[in-house]
Amino acid sequence: MENLETAIAQIKQELPGLCLMENEPMSAHSSFKIGGPARALAVPSDVSSLSKICHILKLNKLAPMLLGNGTNILFPDEGLPELFIISTEKLTKMFLLPDGAIYAEAGVSLAKLSSFAQQNGLQGLEFASGIPGTVGGGLLMNAGAYGGELKDVVESVVYYFLPQQTLLEAPAEACGFGYRTSNFKTQGGCAILSAVFRPEKGDKDQIAAKMRELNEKRREKQPLDLPSAGSAFKRPEGHFAAALIEQAGLKGYTVGGAQVSEKHSGFVVNKGNATSKDVYDLMMHVRNTVYTQTGVFLEPEIIILPPDYALKDETPDAPIYRIDVNEETLPEE
Repeated sequence: MENLETAIAQIKQELPGLCLMENEPMSAHSSFKIGGPARALAVPSDVSSLSKICHILKLNKLAPMLLGNGTNILFPDEGLPELFIISTEKLTKMFLLPDGAIYAEAGVSLAKLSSFAQQNGLQGLEFASGIPGTVGGGLLMNAGAYGGELKDVVESVVYYFLPQQTLLEAPAEACGFGYRTSNFKTQGGCAILSAVFRPEKGDKDQIAAKMRELNEKRREKQPLDLPSAGSAFKRPEGHFAAALIEQAGLKGYTVGGAQVSEKHSGFVVNKGNATSKDVYDLMMHVRNTVYTQTGVFLEPEIIILPPDYALKDETPDAPIYRIDVNEETLPEE
């Protein structure tokens, strides 16, 4: 904690114009509307400021958490008193390169990226028009929907490598993109800053029609009227998580203020005043019930913070425990 306080003081001194929020409730920065205060949340206006913040933190032996729109994260109720968070929400530059590719910074919303592509007669990003995340978060998890994924259209990614304090650029084939994952997610230490996308040429009207079609499907099938973090679980091989959950009789299942959506069983929604523990306990019950009934092991798609809260990846026949912040091991039910 002493190192963090020292770092905050240095950042204030060296970046006096920086938007720096202290003890900021993360419920205000999460689509779940859940989460206690983080010690500090910085919103740099450019890559240079972001790099300087990272450098100061590194000198104090600290690593920040990078935050996009907070649409795929469950923050803990008790907050994150030892964490410095950097938001990319102001990194929103986007333009066409001379060769027709799209350059977009990490804070650009996927909806705006998709719309920009359509306006320029570029197809391949229609699936992203209804995804509520950003370029940075989307690349981290290789966001996708309706048969499309960002890996299909990204050409290269620029990122800040925290351990070495260097800017690097990786071609798409070196990013380790897979189903809802990437090297940026599995290896850590990488702050995604921007990317180049190369969609194919297409007809503007046809692209717009496809976007309207996909967004209408979302409105019909997904609980967009309630706070959530999107799909709660990844699609298990050979199955669909929502179908397994519904077949297990869990549609509408509720723990406190958290509920398996009555509209789409793949979503966990905040019905009002849900806590992080409500969501976590609900997900644990769903996962254990589905495994007991079907033998299929559901892996969470939501990022659960801090890491000790994550649904552990033990072998399916092993008992599953929740590690609380006081480091006492508690049974999951």
